Amino acid sequence: MKISYVYILRCSDLTFYTGITSNLSKRLLEHRSGAHIDSYTYSRRPLSLVYYAEFTDVNLAIETEKQIKNWSRAKKQALIDNEFDKLPNLAKKSFLK
Repeated sequence: MKISYVYILRCSDLTFYTGITSNLSKRLLEHRSGAHIDSYTYSRRPLSLVYYAEFTDVNLAIETEKQIKNWSRAKKQALIDNEFDKLPNLAKKSFLK
């Protein structure tokens, strides 16, 4: 059974990058080393892994990655902080700080 990972990185500019991979350690090494010069994370290093989830169904992993990418920053932060009860109430919109 092949495992897929959905992950969130915190970039040096405090933005989040959400991705999917079948080899998390290899993908993190690629991000951190700047292996892909045209990638979102290349100029935003250093990076830190702040969340990941394992999936046995790659289609569910792809669906989850797409869903998270559309979330607001506040909703992503709630997921990272394991504040699952807050997720339903956080929509993709601006929040006052």
